[in-house]
Amino acid sequence: MSHLPTLIADLALILVCAGIMTLLFKRLKQPLVLGYVVAGFLASPSMPYTPSVIDIANIQTWADIGVIFLLFALGLEFSFKKIVKAGGTAVIATFTIIFCMILLGEGVGAAFGWKRMDSLFLGGMIAMSSTTIIYKAFDDMGLRKKKFTGLVLSILILEDLLAIVLMVMLSTMAVSNNFEGTEMLESIGKLLFFLVLWFVVGIYLVPLFLRKCRKLMNEETLLIVALGLCFGMVVVASHAGFSSAFGAFIMGSILAETIEAETIDRLVKPVKDLFGAIFFVSVGMMVNPAMIVEYALPIAVITLAVIVGQATFGTLGVVLAGKPLKMAMQCGFSLTQIGEFAFIIASLGVSLHVTSDFLYPVVVAVSVITTFLTPYLIRAAEPASAFVDKHLPASWRRVLDSFSSESPTTLNHESLWRKLLMAMLRITVVYSIVSIAVVVLSFRLLVPFLQESLPGVWASLLGAVVTIVAIAPFLRAIMVKKNHSVEFTTLWDENQANRAPLAFTIAVRIVIAAAFVAFIIAGLFQLAVGFVIGIAVFLVLTMVGSRLLKKQSILIERRFFQNLRSREIRDEYLGQKAPAYAGRLLSHDLHLADVELPAESLWAGKTLLELNLGRKYGVRVASILRGRRRLNIPGGSARLFPLDKLQVIGTDEQLSAFGEAMREGSKIDREAYEKSEMLMKQFLIDDQSVFLGRSIRESGIRDQYHCLVVGMESSGILTTPNVNIPLKEGDVLWIVGEKEAVYQLITQKSEKLPVAQ
Repeated sequence: MSHLPTLIADLALILVCAGIMTLLFKRLKQPLVLGYVVAGFLASPSMPYTPSVIDIANIQTWADIGVIFLLFALGLEFSFKKIVKAGGTAVIATFTIIFCMILLGEGVGAAFGWKRMDSLFLGGMIAMSSTTIIYKAFDDMGLRKKKFTGLVLSILILEDLLAIVLMVMLSTMAVSNNFEGTEMLESIGKLLFFLVLWFVVGIYLVPLFLRKCRKLMNEETLLIVALGLCFGMVVVASHAGFSSAFGAFIMGSILAETIEAETIDRLVKPVKDLFGAIFFVSVGMMVNPAMIVEYALPIAVITLAVIVGQATFGTLGVVLAGKPLKMAMQCGFSLTQIGEFAFIIASLGVSLHVTSDFLYPVVVAVSVITTFLTPYLIRAAEPASAFVDKHLPASWRRVLDSFSSESPTTLNHESLWRKLLMAMLRITVVYSIVSIAVVVLSFRLLVPFLQESLPGVWASLLGAVVTIVAIAPFLRAIMVKKNHSVEFTTLWDENQANRAPLAFTIAVRIVIAAAFVAFIIAGLFQLAVGFVIGIAVFLVLTMVGSRLLKKQSILIERRFFQNLRSREIRDEYLGQKAPAYAGRLLSHDLHLADVELPAESLWAGKTLLELNLGRKYGVRVASILRGRRRLNIPGGSARLFPLDKLQVIGTDEQLSAFGEAMREGSKIDREAYEKSEMLMKQFLIDDQSVFLGRSIRESGIRDQYHCLVVGMESSGILTTPNVNIPLKEGDVLWIVGEKEAVYQLITQKSEKLPVAQ
């Protein structure tokens, strides 16, 4: 009889217990996460009446893998753009919660007479809500589409990021017994450096890699490649000093910007469910009945502190961030538990030998209890908010309403200086981080290899050339980017006093670029300082004038933003998202509407010229969506088919009349929809314009440039364009078309066009 490995026997016990409990809790209509925790308690060595797991260490390894999959799946659904959109609301709420909960935890520990380090670590443990538990609870309760859950997940991700800084602070205080601000700043800088580097490089390389390999990928290979990327980033994050879960989340966020994100999420889900179940079962295994009895009072008090503190400070933080009371209470009640980061911080205290032995099991017991209560507290948020709102004094309600920022506000003017300087700072920081990464890799990998392969100075010379050439496009972008922007030229022209500060911004960026080159040269050659500086300045000035570097810099940036917006462009192409220019139409009484041609419509089979929609109803057909294909700016010969979706531009009255009249009467080519991105530009008819004196019909704007005139602004009044009236100086045309066609049109200045027949 063969011997069954312990790991397989333990896994069998876990899955049997988990299977039985999930069926039971599904029958009771309770969240499955609670069933997993109960299954873990039943399978733990602490439960003498049921079979027990033999090797808990192996199960803990599987549980760690479960955390990786859960955070990877979270990143796939919650990309960096969503975090940025959460903006100040999530930041204010997160800092309020963490700061107040740390103080509360330290106060609870001090009240029990615990050591200072026990109290500090307790504050850090209860400050972090559990991303995986809340994520699973939202999923099981069907709340993922609710408005407040997006803000909760934003807060949780920011908490995970800040947990790393908090761990460094606690480690520093544990070792030196005082606060070291420089180490905290170094930790924050390191975190920001790697975040920007991974995000920028990942967004540029990962979609490019997936695109090149698309023909070789089926669902099986895509799953393996995605998991390979995930665990590869886990290893990189671990070597960089971060948690494995953090690395998984970063890669999930990068893949979330690709068009394969939905497919990857669907393929990973079964694996995530399996290992996620093992993770929650392992949480249940940590429950020790004897420890619960011995420390029943501290456990009860800390549990109460977590629930009341997170609910109160979570609500307060979201209210301070400008959200209404109901949403704030839903967020606060959702955060009332501790989880995986509490365990990590507790382990840190044990490994540093600065916390007492009882603290870890106490925190585990609190985590299990709060995990049990989480779904019920989430459900209690709405009735609690209704009760508070009903009994809230009128004066308090007015104060809360004054904090709420739900009403839309419009920013009429933004300082050009502020906008320009922030853009320059962003560009300088991002490209500097990428350049630093290239230089570090070159000095650690390339240069040692060359020194072993080539004799004498040739190794250093080749290493310097390769490194400088590699970072040259980024250095040029640092020096030149935004020097010809609208903000820069406006400030330069409007006041001579602005010219010196603007020139100073250019000089500073040139110095930064020269410093990179000088560092490389000084690190590889023994030269005089003045000579190094001279060479560096000469090289960076050469970079500024290089057309090749300019082209490379533009192509790199364009590809990055193309990758970053690939899902949005795909959704626009398929008609699942309104084009970017649609929002600008709203302020000028023009709207973009999607109208589907009914299958039985009499318009089916007719061309746009035959229907003459512009003359009859005053609308303009911007695009025709047919299945999974799109035709932008269709000409008069374009024929309509049943179930075509028309994207039509017009006023409310025109669209209403058009819709009433309409009611009466497969494989995506990636290059096609990337090139078909639509935008709107204003086009001024000046005394040099080749269109001056010509009518819109004669100008060839539609037939030759494939652009559409959707409005004409004359003397400050925007009207529906009359195609037969000659254009005069000062007229402003509102042009919609594909990107390349629009830019070709608005740059047309001198060529004389033949009159359209």
